[in-house]
Amino acid sequence: MQKFDIIVIGAGHAGIEASMAGARMGLDTALITMDASAVGRMSCNPAIGGTAKGHLVHEIDALGGVMGKIADRTGIQFRVLNKSKGPAVWSSRCQSDMDLYSTAASRIVKKQDNLTVIEGIVEEIIEENKKVRAVKTKEGETLYCKAAIICSGTFLNGLMYTGLDSTVGGRYAEESAEGLSLSLKKLGFKLGRLKTGTPPRIKSDSIDFKLTEIQHGDELPKPFSFHTDQTIFPYLNQLPCHITYTSEQTHKFLEEGFDRSPLFTGIIKGVGPRYCPSIEDKIVRFSDKPRHQLFLEPQGLNSDLIYVNGFPTSLPEEIQLKALHSIKGLEKAEIVRYGYAVEYDFVPTYNIFPTLESKTIEGFYLAGQINGTSGYEEAAAQGLMAGINAVLKIRKEPEFILKRSQAYIGVLLDDLVNKIPDEPYRMFTSRAEYRLLLRQDNADRRLMDYGYKFGLIDEQMYKEFKETTKLIEDGVKTLRKTRIHANAVNPYLEKKDSSPIDSSEIISIICRRSGIRLKDLIELANRDELLSELLESERALNNAEIELKYEGYIKRQQDLVDKFEKHENKIIPRTLDYTGIKALSKESIEKMAKIKPRSIGQASRIAGVSPADISVLMIYLRAYSG
Repeated sequence: MQKFDIIVIGAGHAGIEASMAGARMGLDTALITMDASAVGRMSCNPAIGGTAKGHLVHEIDALGGVMGKIADRTGIQFRVLNKSKGPAVWSSRCQSDMDLYSTAASRIVKKQDNLTVIEGIVEEIIEENKKVRAVKTKEGETLYCKAAIICSGTFLNGLMYTGLDSTVGGRYAEESAEGLSLSLKKLGFKLGRLKTGTPPRIKSDSIDFKLTEIQHGDELPKPFSFHTDQTIFPYLNQLPCHITYTSEQTHKFLEEGFDRSPLFTGIIKGVGPRYCPSIEDKIVRFSDKPRHQLFLEPQGLNSDLIYVNGFPTSLPEEIQLKALHSIKGLEKAEIVRYGYAVEYDFVPTYNIFPTLESKTIEGFYLAGQINGTSGYEEAAAQGLMAGINAVLKIRKEPEFILKRSQAYIGVLLDDLVNKIPDEPYRMFTSRAEYRLLLRQDNADRRLMDYGYKFGLIDEQMYKEFKETTKLIEDGVKTLRKTRIHANAVNPYLEKKDSSPIDSSEIISIICRRSGIRLKDLIELANRDELLSELLESERALNNAEIELKYEGYIKRQQDLVDKFEKHENKIIPRTLDYTGIKALSKESIEKMAKIKPRSIGQASRIAGVSPADISVLMIYLRAYSG
């Protein structure tokens, strides 16, 4: 009889982070996967990060997760998106070598102490007295545990569609987890259906790249991980991507297959991602647009396959080929694998607490696409949080919940629990109301203390982090009182078309001007040893510059956070009977009884709960506590 502290089901991005967290925090952990060679396999786009998703990767890394390290090791193009905008929305993205990513992930998992990789298919979750007890595999083996984390991705009762043809499976040439869906239903979970899609893969040598636009990575690429040695980064040769566009002719060809589309004929019942729709859905919803942008992305250094980003489809094969051949540069494109849609089961998030523990079965956690999210990064963030909280639960230590004001991960989990998405949830910077505080450059200052506390950040990294943090804080204080003389700075200001100063001015004030760089000002000033040290640390210098340039905006957001905290600190008893509060609306009673908010702040963010209901609740709680 095999016994573990934690069992993680599924070895995708969520499962990797969950199992690594459990093992690195010292508990005996098992990672069960259908295929031990498919650990960390990229089901869809061979890329990590992107708008807001890059923030999640930096936060995962600051907490001690592994996604950023793997991405840095296996990235073949790195870019920071939105650089023309403010630092709140700068987002890192890397094109990954698909095969090397999976190989690196598998290597990290298999060499981790306290972590056993088991090949098998879980068919049943076993509980006793509403507490998770064990899992049973298709092979008939029962594995006992104190906590279980399900990270099933798109494999729960998965069906793949191309045209009117369907195949059982959660990913190309892989099985579906049908028994596990039945087990969840028996345990009392109500399941829903979602859908996602993937585009065709085409042969690189069949593309005329001269007819496309080339897209290079950054000249000086930046890594995701704070652990990465920038003196030898990037580790791999860097490749360009290319851009092309659909046309009105392309759209006409696609429309010829609408009568055989599983999406439009009603065969697929699941809801698809609004922000990453299939190409057929896109041309219907945006019929006024004559073309759509496509990115031709290499799948790896030694791969001859190109991923057609922006062209996910489940239309019949001959329609996919005809449409692609109408696109500039793809006139002779050879499809190696056709696009397909995947429909799969998920668990609506009113079933989980913010810790990702199930409300139905104690010690049973859900992470990733099973919670209705879309994307590797959202899945990995959930896996890490579920893994940490499972360990804390077993140790009988306080749970770990990040606030909206602390991290994008906090925004993600708060949205899932309170808004209960009915379509695949994707992270955007616009979802974070305090995004100027939640920049990717300060993820370590926001979260690394937690990672160190949980044993996921080593002593050396933490020591370097504390030194850098002190350098930033001391540098900012010094720059707020260090003056620069007019004769030293005016020639520079004139070159930058900025008005000169009369006598002397504080560096932090001049730094706020548009186009003025802090590095230049420090070099022009009669600097002390501290400022010279600040110049030598690119990370510290960049952090200090953002803190000074956006000081007023940051302070305003922090003031909002302080007001926000007042509501977050007003705790609602778990035993509160909402049906006994007669002045509450029926909808609010129903929603709050289902979600069981932990604070007034959380209750106020539940969809359908009005400000009037919050006022009623606050009055009731004052009387209740009195």
